[in-house]
Amino acid sequence: MVAAGGLVGGYSVARWTGKRPLGGVALAVAGGVAARQWGGKVGVPKAAALTGLYVAAFGGSHPLAKKIGAWPSVFAVAGGMALASWVVESRA
Repeated sequence: MVAAGGLVGGYSVARWTGKRPLGGVALAVAGGVAARQWGGKVGVPKAAALTGLYVAAFGGSHPLAKKIGAWPSVFAVAGGMALASWVVESRA
C-alpha cells in the first residue's frame, strides 16, 4: 500500500505545491520505503520486479493522463500497483 500511496501522494504534492521536483521526492521516498518492505516480505528479486513496476506505473501514468485525465490516471496506476503488490505478497 505504500507504493500506491506514493503514486497518489507524489502527484498530490506536485499538484498542490506547484513544485514537480518536490512531488518527485515524495514519490522516491515512498518507492524506497516500499522496496525495503517488499524485500523483507518477498525477497530481493520480487522486490526488484515490484520496484520496476512502480517506476513503470509512474511513467505510464503520463501518457494515460492525456487520454483519461490526470487524477483518473493516477488512481488507475495506483490501483494497479496495489493489486500487483498484494498478489506478489500474498503468494510469498
